Amino acid sequence: FINLVDNTNLNDMGFAPFAKVVGADGMAVVDRIYSGYGEGAPNGQGPDQGRIQAEGNKYLKRQFPNLSYVTAVRRVTTPKETVEAEL
Repeated sequence: FINLVDNTNLNDMGFAPFAKVVGADGMAVVDRIYSGYGEGAPNGQGPDQGRIQAEGNKYLKRQFPNLSYVTAVRRVTTPKETVEAEL
């Protein structure tokens, strides 16, 4: 899922952020992610976490053919990160 607010409380539950949406262009990409399944089971029509763990992508591809996937990422460093890495 994508957090729209700071959810620091999730840190102790093992959720690890792996990306940051940057700027209006980034939100345009987020807006293209398929949301038709809604929330995950049992509160919505989306995938069941237990079945994802047990059956993996086979379950997802069969039951949720319109699901969006992250297929590539790239790391973008800021000037500050670059300076800190050089220290």
